Amino acid sequence: MTSFRFAAVGDNCIDRYRAPLRQSYVGGNAINVAVQLARLGHGSFYFGAVGRDSDGAQVRRLLLANGVNVDHLLARDTNTAYTDIDVTPAGDRIFVHEDFGACAGYRPDAGEIELLKTMDHVHIGWLDDGGLLRRALSAAGVSVSQDVSVNAAAADLEVDGLSIAFGSAGEDETSAERLTGEFLARGARLAVVTRGALGSLASDGAEVASAGIRPVEVVDTTGAGDSFIAGFIAARLEGRALAACLEAGRDLAANTCTHVGGFPQEPQSI
Repeated sequence: MTSFRFAAVGDNCIDRYRAPLRQSYVGGNAINVAVQLARLGHGSFYFGAVGRDSDGAQVRRLLLANGVNVDHLLARDTNTAYTDIDVTPAGDRIFVHEDFGACAGYRPDAGEIELLKTMDHVHIGWLDDGGLLRRALSAAGVSVSQDVSVNAAAADLEVDGLSIAFGSAGEDETSAERLTGEFLARGARLAVVTRGALGSLASDGAEVASAGIRPVEVVDTTGAGDSFIAGFIAARLEGRALAACLEAGRDLAANTCTHVGGFPQEPQSI
């Protein structure tokens, strides 16, 4: 297998599962993608910020334990981001409260942006920079993706210049087709939309592909979408067909649903 150099930029957080679990796990879109890519055997670099607290130390430990480069993990004088989560009997999660902590306002510096330009692919998670990094990387011809569904502010929702725009439409085939078309019309070169139990859809304007789900005993869906992204972009850089990329994402996402948290780890009690 060819090994690529990937970077993931943006959010990390402590996923705090409330009663009855009362456990916490390290997560966040960018961190989950970085870890999954490293677990696939690729060079994986994480660019983001944590607080100078025990949660930040835990983020750093787990990234290192999973083979992710943390040379560009910044420690800031605030708390590490966290999310309070309830889990339904069906395994679905409900986000009760989010505190972006050290992630809020984080930006890679000029030297880090130059390093990011040397990567085979850069994935951007939640990043409240108004699209500055996306534009800088796309202007330099860097292969770059972003998960639009994890952002909320209008300035952070644009997709022009993205090699791959990821989004979520829920279990609605019409909405997925519409969102795919919107991403392409707004300047993304490839649109990939997940559809819950209906699977996923992708199009570059000339080709359309879809894939269903792989049924598993669902324990928790946290991080499944992030694993899908990691599987998809790794397969895409390997030159696989569009349908095969969707299947690679599907399989990695299905595996993530079989355990609590975005990647295997020992939980912390809360």
